[in-house]
Amino acid sequence: MRLYDSLVLPRLVDWGCGAETVTEQRERIVPRARGRVLELGIGSGRNLPLYDPGKVKAVWGVDPSPELYRMAERRAAELSFPVRFFVRPADRPGLAMGAGSVDTVVVTYALCTIPDPAAALAEARRVLTPDGELLFAEHGRSPDPAVRRWQERVTPAWRRMAGGCRLDRDPVGFLTAAGFRVTELDTGYLPGWKPASWHYLGVAVPAAP
Repeated sequence: MRLYDSLVLPRLVDWGCGAETVTEQRERIVPRARGRVLELGIGSGRNLPLYDPGKVKAVWGVDPSPELYRMAERRAAELSFPVRFFVRPADRPGLAMGAGSVDTVVVTYALCTIPDPAAALAEARRVLTPDGELLFAEHGRSPDPAVRRWQERVTPAWRRMAGGCRLDRDPVGFLTAAGFRVTELDTGYLPGWKPASWHYLGVAVPAAP
């Protein structure tokens, strides 16, 4: 499994994250980022070409995979704005960024995999400015009981093969629990295998105390 995790899995993740339907979701949300951006689970940097250089000052990307970091670094070399990487888990507290130092947090297809999404989102809320936004595109828990049962059955094996990815997580629930208020939300099935294709796309802001 060590060779699989270091050689095969990063390429599968990059390939899957570049699928046409997934890219279309990214294209709907990532260009809305502005100012100083923190991306949780930046992976191989598939979002980097989608940021609007006229609106973005800098991007900080967090991801624990050195293999994916190297792919992202190559994509960052093509950009006109600076990109800094933190090769570390997104759910580890103590990210070297001050409170209220980020204008936009972006998280796409990462809350399914981050071991402790509540901790990662708590850190995102800490660094986000009071008037900042969190932009998200995720797959997750279906509202249909029959599909949801399949998600729950398949997830244990899926996690082992897909780098910890879970099919049955509720990203909106995690956001709400972490102190965010969802202001825009679009959900639905994308083309493909239903247990993996229920999608959430939207915007969240820090909830009032």
